[in-house]
Order: sequence, then C-alpha cells, then structure tokens
Amino acid sequence: MAGLEVLYCSARAGISCPQDALVCGIHWELIQHGYRCLGAGEQPGPEERKSELLPAGWEANKEVYTLRYKSTDDARELLLKAIVVEDSMILNVMDRASQKVTDVTLAVADYINPEHLNDFHKVYKNMEELRTRIVSGIIAPLGVPTEKAKKESQAEKKDPDSPLDYNPRGIPPRHPAGARAPSWPSPLNPFAVGGQDLDPLGGRSGGMIVDPLRSGFPQPGIDPSTGLPSGLPPGAVPPGARFDPFGPLGAGRAGPDPDHLPPPGYDDMFM
Repeated sequence: MAGLEVLYCSARAGISCPQDALVCGIHWELIQHGYRCLGAGEQPGPEERKSELLPAGWEANKEVYTLRYKSTDDARELLLKAIVVEDSMILNVMDRASQKVTDVTLAVADYINPEHLNDFHKVYKNMEELRTRIVSGIIAPLGVPTEKAKKESQAEKKDPDSPLDYNPRGIPPRHPAGARAPSWPSPLNPFAVGGQDLDPLGGRSGGMIVDPLRSGFPQPGIDPSTGLPSGLPPGAVPPGARFDPFGPLGAGRAGPDPDHLPPPGYDDMFM
C-alpha cells in the first residue's frame, strides 16, 4: 500500500507488539478509502483536525485500540474499536450518524511477522487479503465517501483498458449496406440441405447455383407494349392495372447470358 511505509516509520516509536503493527495497517487502509483520523478515544479532544497520521496515544491501551475517523466529505464519522482477544483482533466499527455497526475478526499472525517489527519490508504479509477483508467488512457495508467514489468513477472512465465496446459518444456502430445474418436451413429438416441447388428458382437463399434473375442487379418491370412495333401512348394503361402484354416476356429487355451454365458439349457440332 503506497504511503504505508512512511506512516509506519512515523509511528515506529510506539509499535512494540504485533497488534500495534496490525492497527497501523488497518488505519492506513481507512485513509486510502477517503477517511481521516480525528483522534484517539471515544470523546473529541481540543483542536482536533483530520489527519492521515496516527494520533498521539493511539497505542496506549494494548487491549482495546479506540480511534475516530471522519470522511473527507464530512458525510460520515466512524468510531473504530480494535479489541484484542488472545491471538485475534476484533474490529468493531460504528457509523455515528446512522448508528450502523459492522464487525471483522482478524488473526494477527496471518498478517504480521512479530520477529520483524523493526523492518517494515518484512513485518507485513498477506496484505492483499487484509485489504480485501477491510473493504468487504468495513468500507462496503458502511459506504464509500462520495469524493472517493467520484475519483474511482473518473479513473474508470480514463482507464485505457476499458472494454472495447465502450463508446463515450454513444454513436451506433456502422455496418456495410445490405449486411445481414445468413439464412441457414433449419437443422430440424435434414432434407433442406442442398435445396437451393436442387431448386434454384424456388426462392431459397444460399446454394452454389446463381440465379441470374435474383443476382442483386435491378431488373426492369414488365412493359405492356412488348411485341408492338411502336410503344403504347402514355396513359394507355392505368397505373396498377392488370394488363397482358402483346408479346412474350423477355422481349426487349436484357435477359440472362445465353452462355450462362451451358450444358456439357454444347459447342460440339456433332451433338
């Protein structure tokens, strides 16, 4: 935890047992989450002010450590009591505004090396686990100060490792024109396999045979004057009226290539 080393060195003169070192680590975790220490004891003293340091006399009682904290936004005030019971420490924290209370029990030996109280780099162990216990057992139940939550929210927005689908401007993604999911035959009908190749004019999608009438190119509509030497005058056929053309369909409009899929040996003069 960044800053814990400086705190530990400043409080080193008062650290004489593993419980002192553990309280120091717990104190710094509360500081990291937007709280500042007001002082020791349940009652406020003269000229108190919020500080990141441990107050004078914080280690006077080795059986019950009592510290008071206030959030940086002044919205919450916590009363922390760390009670030593044999080899464990019970953290009892109360939010004085809401009277909400939470408890966490820690085994001192799980986080402190008692033989290295003089060496900060060796005195702590399993610090990530300790942080998780403090956050889940104290910070989360009582609520994160608003300033701390706001900073974390802003940090998430600036995080370059945010998910790839994050779109800060809310612009919908662009897709190529006409792109759509392929239409697959129903897996429940085994006879649908190859249906497009067996019936290329049946209106199904897919298949290897290309239908020139549905190749994607625009096709002209039916001309009623097909087969006449000259076209019908304008208005001779009302719009939308049913009308049989005079000549065969296809005359006068582009059709498929005569060489489209020719039969085998079509150019053999002896066939």
